[in-house]
Amino acid sequence: MQKTTQKRTGRTTLLNHYPAWKYVVLITTIIIMLFSALPSWFGESPAIMISHKGNTPSAVAIKAILDNKDVDVTRIDQQGNKTTVVLDNASQQNAAKQILAKRMPEDDTVTLAMVPAAPAWLLDMGFKPIKLGLDLRGGVQFLLDVDMQQVFHAHATQAADAVREHARALRVRGVRVQVNADGDLKIVAPSSASEGELRQFLREQYPQWEVKGSGDNTLTMSLKEAEKQTLTNLTVQQNLQTMRSRIEELGITEAAVQRQGEHRIRIELPGVQDPAAAKNVIGATASLAFYEVVSDYKPGSMVIPEQNGRPVHVNRKPVLSGEHIVDARASMGEMGMPEVNISLDSTGGKKMSDFSAQHIGKPMATAYSEYSRNAEDKTEQETSIISVATIQSQLGNRFRITGVGTLPEAQDLALLLRAGSLTAPVTIVEERTIGPSLGAENIQNGFAALAMGMGLTLLFMAVWYRKLGWVANLALVVNMVMLLGLIALLPGAVLTLPGIAGLVLTVGMAVDTNVLIFERIKEKVREGRSLAQSIDLGFSSAFATILDSNITTLISAATLYAIGNGPIQGFALTLGLGLLTSMFTGIFASRAVINLVWGRDSRRGVRV
Repeated sequence: MQKTTQKRTGRTTLLNHYPAWKYVVLITTIIIMLFSALPSWFGESPAIMISHKGNTPSAVAIKAILDNKDVDVTRIDQQGNKTTVVLDNASQQNAAKQILAKRMPEDDTVTLAMVPAAPAWLLDMGFKPIKLGLDLRGGVQFLLDVDMQQVFHAHATQAADAVREHARALRVRGVRVQVNADGDLKIVAPSSASEGELRQFLREQYPQWEVKGSGDNTLTMSLKEAEKQTLTNLTVQQNLQTMRSRIEELGITEAAVQRQGEHRIRIELPGVQDPAAAKNVIGATASLAFYEVVSDYKPGSMVIPEQNGRPVHVNRKPVLSGEHIVDARASMGEMGMPEVNISLDSTGGKKMSDFSAQHIGKPMATAYSEYSRNAEDKTEQETSIISVATIQSQLGNRFRITGVGTLPEAQDLALLLRAGSLTAPVTIVEERTIGPSLGAENIQNGFAALAMGMGLTLLFMAVWYRKLGWVANLALVVNMVMLLGLIALLPGAVLTLPGIAGLVLTVGMAVDTNVLIFERIKEKVREGRSLAQSIDLGFSSAFATILDSNITTLISAATLYAIGNGPIQGFALTLGLGLLTSMFTGIFASRAVINLVWGRDSRRGVRV
C-alpha cells in the first residue's frame, strides 16, 4: 500500500487525514453523550417527596410507618428539609402518599414523584434521565378556558367610572353611563354641548376605544379589535405565568403549561395519578382585593355581601388587588384564630401605606373572589367579604388578615395568593387522566418499533454496502446514543410517543447520509480512481447535497416546533435534534473511521 498524496495550492497534502484535535473532539463528545444517555437506560423509580416546614423526622421513623402498612421501601434520602422515599412498587405510590400525609405535620407537603434509578456516581456528575411526556409516563391533563369577557367588562367599568368623574368635574348633571354585558359602553348626555365635551375627553384619554354617535346625544364605546387582541395576549401570558407558579408551589415537577388557541391553556402533569390536589389549586381562580368601606349608596360604590349575607358598601375601585402580593403565610393569631400574613411588593406597599395613612380609624374590607361555570357553561363570579377591620395605624409592606376560616382553609388561601392572582378567571373545560399502565405500554410499543426499524436498517446496510455498511451501522448506533444523550441534556426537552416516532424516522435519515456518501464513493471507483481518492471526492461531493436536504428538513422541524404544541412539538424536537446528530455522525464520525481504515488505500478497481 502506497502513501497517496495530491497537489493542493502548490503544496503536498495527505488525503483523508484528520488532525489529532478532531479525534479528541469526536471521542470526547461521544463519551459525554454516552454518560448523558445512561441514566435513561436505568429508568426511574416511584417515590414520595416530603417538604418539611418544621422538624424533620428520622428516616428510621418514616420507614417504620410504611413497614407497618406493608409498603416496600427501597431507600430513604434526606437532604435539608426534604425527604425522598423511594418505593419498590409503583402500585403502592398512592397508598404511601396517603399514609404519610396523615402521619406528617399539617404544614408538611407530601407529593408524588419519580426519581432516577441510575447509580449515585452517575447522578452526581449532573446527568439525569430523559423526561417523559404525559402519554409515556401517565398522568393528568387539564384544558383551561380564560374568560376574557370578565377582563373586557372590567376595562369598561373603569372607563365608565372615569366618564362619571369627568362629568362631575365639569358639573354636568344628567349624564347616564351604562355598561353592557359584552363590555360596551352607552353614554347619554343631557345636551349636544356636553356630548361634544365628553367626546373630546374620550378621544384624548381612551384612544384604544372606538367612539360612535348614535343620535339623541348618545355615544357608544367599544374596544378596538387590535386592543382586544393585545389584552387577550397579555392576559393569557400572565395567567400562564401564574399557573406555572402554582404548579411549582404544589411541588409537581416536569409539568408542561402551554397556550392552546386564542384563550385556552393546556396543562400536562406527568406522573400525577391523583389529580384532586392539583385540580383544586389549578382550577381555582381565587383572588384577594382590599376595598375602602364607604357610607351607604355613595356615588361610585358597590355592595359586596359578607359570608353571613350582610351587605357591605365599598368603593368600586379597590385599594389593592392580588397581583401585588409576593408572599402569604398561614398561622395562628394571638387569639388562637387562623390568619394569613401578607407581604406586598414595593408598588403595593406604597399604595397600602398611602391609603392607610389617610384612613386611620376607618374600616377596610378584604374581599375574596372565586369563579366557576354554571349549567349554561358561563363563568360566574362569587365575591364575599371575609373581614372588615379598622385601620389602627399606617400599614406597610407586611400586614395580616383574619376571618379566613379554619387553618387548612387559611393554608389553601395562602398557597393561592403566594402563587399569584389570576388576571382573568379560568375554568377547567376538559380533564384527561392517563394511567401508568397505559404509559408503560406506549413505551414498550414505541421502543419495540424503534428496535425493529433499527434492526432492519442495520441488516440492510451490512448486506448491501458490506465493509462500508458496517461503518454506517457503527455511526447509526453512535447517532442514537448521541440523540438520546442530547435530549436528556437539554432543559425542558420531553420525550413523547410522537417523539419516539421521530426517533424511528431519524434512523432512516441517518443512514440516508451514509447512502449518499457511499454511492458517490462507488461512482468515483468506477471512474478508475483509487479508493483513497474516491473516499475524498465522495465525501466532498456529497456534502452539499446532504447539507441542503438536512437544512430544508430542519426548517420544517423548527416550524412544527414553533406553531405546534404537545405531541407535535415532541415529534419536531426529536426530528430536529436527530438531523443534527445524524449529520455529525454521518459526515464527521464515519469519515474518521474510514480515514483510519481505508484513507491511504491507493488501489484501483476495489469492490466497495
